[in-house]
Parts: sequence; structure tokens; C-alpha cells
Amino acid sequence: QVQLVESGGGLVQPGGSLRLSCAASGSIFSVNAMGWYRQAPGKQRELVAAITGDGRRNYADSVKGRFTISRDNAENTVNLQMNSLKPEDTAVYYCNAEMRTKPWGPHSNYWGQGTQVTVSS
Repeated sequence: QVQLVESGGGLVQPGGSLRLSCAASGSIFSVNAMGWYRQAPGKQRELVAAITGDGRRNYADSVKGRFTISRDNAENTVNLQMNSLKPEDTAVYYCNAEMRTKPWGPHSNYWGQGTQVTVSS
């Protein structure tokens, strides 16, 4: 069974920093893109940042210059360093990865359970 486990959420004051981590485990043959999404109350889930297997990064305009995504291909982990946090960054953050458990067939989309990030004074 393949799963994604997130850690690192919490409460932080505006202007502060948090680092989210996500580790994929189980019978994994290969991993394509990995990323972070977030969902605030009453809003749709949105892409925050994504990174391909060869390191190409994509960020939402609202987080460019403040958030940095990184990954460790050997460990199947992805991290999100969040700096200069704002109250509008408050949301549940979800890890996402495209993974394959066999050497053939398409990659499937997997999600973590989510971790709460609250930015408030």
C-alpha cells in the first residue's frame, strides 16, 4: 500500500516561517511530479507548488518569492519551505504525488491526509 505522510503544519504569526515535509512510502516503482495543494474554508483546493522529477518548479502567483519547493528523489520526499507567511496562507495543505507501483502503466495520483497551517497573531 502506497501512502503519503505529511508533517510540519501548525500555528505561526504573520511574517513567520514553516516547513512542510511529505514522505511517500510503500511499494513504489517510480514517482513523477510531486507537489503541495491547499484548501481554505469555503474555497476550492488550489495548487501551491509543484516539482517534476528533474527539478522543474511551478508556483502559484500568490506564493512566488515566499515559498520554495524541493524534493529528494532517493528518499521520495518533498518539502515546502514557507517564509513571510500571511493570514491568507491559512489552509489545510495536502501533499500530492504521481506514482507508479509497477514498471508499466500510468502513474496514479496520490494524496496525503492534509496538515493544518494557521497564520494568525
